[in-house]
Amino acid sequence: MRACAIESAAESDSGDAPRTECIITADGSYAARLALDGDCWFPERWTLDGPEPYAVPLPGHQPEEPGTQVQPMGDGRVLVRRPTDGRHVFSLLYPTGPGTGELLLGAVECPDDGTRLRMLPPAPGGERAYALAVGRRSSTVWLVAGGAFGPERLAQIPGRCSGGVWLDREGRMLALDRESGGRTKAVVVDLGRDGEVSPLLQITADSDDRVLLADPDSGLLLIRSDAPSPGRPRLGWGVLGSTLPVRFPESLRMPDHEVTPFAIQPGQVLTPESCGVALRVDGPVGGWVGVWRPAERTVRHFAAPEGWLAGAGVWTREGELRLPYATADVPCGVARVEAPAAPVDARTEPEPAPSAARETEPPGPVVTRPVPLQQAPLGGLVTN
Repeated sequence: MRACAIESAAESDSGDAPRTECIITADGSYAARLALDGDCWFPERWTLDGPEPYAVPLPGHQPEEPGTQVQPMGDGRVLVRRPTDGRHVFSLLYPTGPGTGELLLGAVECPDDGTRLRMLPPAPGGERAYALAVGRRSSTVWLVAGGAFGPERLAQIPGRCSGGVWLDREGRMLALDRESGGRTKAVVVDLGRDGEVSPLLQITADSDDRVLLADPDSGLLLIRSDAPSPGRPRLGWGVLGSTLPVRFPESLRMPDHEVTPFAIQPGQVLTPESCGVALRVDGPVGGWVGVWRPAERTVRHFAAPEGWLAGAGVWTREGELRLPYATADVPCGVARVEAPAAPVDARTEPEPAPSAARETEPPGPVVTRPVPLQQAPLGGLVTN
């Protein structure tokens, strides 16, 4: 399975309520969220890989405060981050009969008021968890669970970083969107080489290019860039290791709507064009779920289930999209969307002939490292 949950727009630790997004492990086995009991927020773990989904409440000794984040681990425990007085305290929660057990992992100090720390998406394998601290001039990747001696600083990257997408199944290659010199470009941080940073995505020198999702099986990337129309970001796609330009399909342009990809179908090793991509579509009349494939020129639209934990979902290899939801009658449910497979004869638009600007090859590949997407000038952008 491949899962991803979209972060809320708020990046700060302050607010009127804790963060309420639902986070799913990379393999789709567990999810975690903050649930509400009256006026009190508490962590809740969902088990998704059994015959029926079920939730286990994990309340602590007191309600959770604003800024709290939770993340499921691969063994069923739930990691919780609690900010307090310039520190971020990390603990693992687990059920102990009628109560909740808590294992304190340690804290990350962020005394600078200009530094913000947040959890990165769940890493493949589920044994480790990471956080990103963004300061005024640099960003730091922390290992906050799964290490030998508590939180450990792994890498410091010049510039202010956002996003966070895993590119491999080992949890080594992390894509971040780095702001530097007034532009944002996606880079790769190699956590196996002391945080070595290399470029990943640069469409034009003046464009802002961000990576939103990645599938390690097929290499499919979903990106957002304003290269086609400066100042107006559009959704596009590319393939890791490909020398062909990023495409910006017309089908993903929906005026007056915000379209956010949140999950990619795994298992399509040699056919990234056939991967199903789940989209959250928000507009003036509400929100719903879209399913799109690079090989098709249309988005299929589906009504979101009542109580959908918006932006959360997981694909099976067989092409079933599963959407977690919670209502008064069904406090822990999963809706299943059977998205039609891509037609056998579906083809994408032919790639344009290589231009002089794209004849220069990107840096040569290194074993286990992703190859940066090649630069694609505006004249070579593809829409379909």
